[in-house]
Amino acid sequence: MRKWQCAVCGFVYEEEKGLPDEGISPGTSWDDIPDNWQCPECGVTKAEFEMIELDDK
Repeated sequence: MRKWQCAVCGFVYEEEKGLPDEGISPGTSWDDIPDNWQCPECGVTKAEFEMIELDDK
C-alpha cells in the first residue's frame, strides 16, 4: 500500500488506513479517490499530493 503526502501542509493519506471519517474505506487506492477530493487539513486538491516513502520505525 502506498502513502501520499500533501505538498502544502504535509498531511499523509495512507491507502492501508483510508479515511473512514470521510467515507474512504481502508484499502482504498489513491487512484480510486475522486480528483476533486480535498485535503482534510488545508483544502487543496488531490493534484497537490505526492507519493512518498515513509520510514515505519
